[in-house]
Amino acid sequence: MKTREQKQKDLEALAERFQAASAGMLVGFKKLTVAKDQELRRRLAEAGASYSVVKNTLARKAAEGTPFEGAAEHFKGVTALALAEGDPVNLSKAISKFVKDNPEVFTFKAGVVEGRVIALGDVEALATLPSKEVMISKIMFLINAQAQRLATVISAVPRNLAVVVRQASETKGGGEAA
Repeated sequence: MKTREQKQKDLEALAERFQAASAGMLVGFKKLTVAKDQELRRRLAEAGASYSVVKNTLARKAAEGTPFEGAAEHFKGVTALALAEGDPVNLSKAISKFVKDNPEVFTFKAGVVEGRVIALGDVEALATLPSKEVMISKIMFLINAQAQRLATVISAVPRNLAVVVRQASETKGGGEAA
């Protein structure tokens, strides 16, 4: 049995994880096999997330004063928690795909993205978005494309002027020789 000091350390550690996480998903499970658990842990690790089964009372206390405070009511029954400090899209994709593939084992309880509690439909919508890096590259392409077009238009004026001057000089030079 844990001492009061050990429980307090666990509480503080979970509160720190809640504070540092940009996104988290709460899932319930039943009849979970070791193989399914390992598969979920592997997928979440690939997505850059941590996964653990939490005690509901501990999680509710740790959520106080953190972005996960709104999800405290969902800490009921058997609860597993997946937390991500980076891009919430990868976590959403991993969780929504796994819950769809294993509906008899997993049930989605709630999600928290940047302090806002979201439902399963929002998680699925978030999972359809491209990752943060892809979005940034698309935005940079659009910004660069406009600058490239502007540079092309600006350089076209002196180039066209040079072509006209050359043609005019050739015409005058050719006309005098005839």
